[in-house]
Order: sequence, then structure tokens, then C-alpha cells
Amino acid sequence: MIYEFLGRSPQFDETVFVAPSADIIGDVVLGEESSVWFNATVRGDVNFIRIGDRTNIQDNACVHVMHKTGPTVIGNDVTIGHNAMVHGCTVGDRVLIGIHATVLDEAVIESDVIVAAGSLVPPGKRLESGYMYMGSPVKQVRKLSDEEIASIRGYATNYVSYIRAYQRRDTYEENPWYDVGDVGSAGDKSAAPSRDGS
Repeated sequence: MIYEFLGRSPQFDETVFVAPSADIIGDVVLGEESSVWFNATVRGDVNFIRIGDRTNIQDNACVHVMHKTGPTVIGNDVTIGHNAMVHGCTVGDRVLIGIHATVLDEAVIESDVIVAAGSLVPPGKRLESGYMYMGSPVKQVRKLSDEEIASIRGYATNYVSYIRAYQRRDTYEENPWYDVGDVGSAGDKSAAPSRDGS
């Protein structure tokens, strides 16, 4: 549900997908082709939230802010995994925040970073670009390969295709994301979307 709070309402265009059970409250701006999935909460009540283009907030995740002092700013092509908590922090472009990870107040995650599932980014921690971080609290584990950095953008691209399917802007005769026999293979015409011209 979309909630106005003290005269401020969430802002987004028709390319954004908001699941029926998601809640977006107050001073929130979502970029183009971003998405907020089932039972997720994005609550910009006591500060503002800005979310870039092609960013996905997955099921049961929560994005909130710090009272007066700490907005949450999230960049482009970011994936925030299921049940993650992102609170009063800054996240750059092309970041993967894994399932059940927690990012706390005034943390800064630079671009091209993977935060492993279940990890804790403590308050004020800065994560350097180009690395994987893991643990509670997180530690820098290793440098990301070029393929891993590219995969972060790939996850965001996948979610844009899911948006288009949920909005019925693309339609399929068969589910193209199943890997069963030849379904979804490059030679299967049923896997090619029928676009509405956009």
C-alpha cells in the first residue's frame, strides 16, 4: 500500500512495480524500472529515502531511516535480498545485499560490492568498492572478479524482466525462467517475449 505521511507521498512512475502487499510510506522516490516486492516495507517517515533506477527490494526486506539525522540513499542496479534490513545508510550503484543481511545507521557501501547473505554491516562502516564482504560484523573477504561484478548488474536486469512480466508488458506462452527440458532455451519461440512496443 502507498501511504502519505505528513504531506509527503511516495513518488514513482509507471515503469516501477510495487507488489500489492508491499508498503511504501512518506518521502520516498523510486527510480525507473525499480521494484518493491511482496511484504517489503520502504518507510520514509522520519527522514527521506531515495532509490535509483533498476533497483529491486525483494520480499520481506525493510528499508528505513534514522530520526532526523539519517536518510537512506540507494543507487542504481542494486539488489536487496529477501528479509534484508537497510537502515539509515548509503548504498552505491551495482551492490548486492544478500538474503537476511543487515546494513545499519550511517554505513556506506561503495559501488560494485557484494554483502554476503546473513552478514551485518555495523553503524558507520564503509565498504570499499570491488570486494565481497561477509560475517557479523562484516570483514573484507576477497576482491570480486569481473564476472561477479557483471553478475550484480545481471540480477538487476533479471528483476526488470520480472517487472515487465508482472505488469503484462511482456507475455510468454511458457515461463521462460524454468529450466525444464527445452523450455526457455534459445531455440524455443515460446520463450521470446511479446512486447507492447515499449
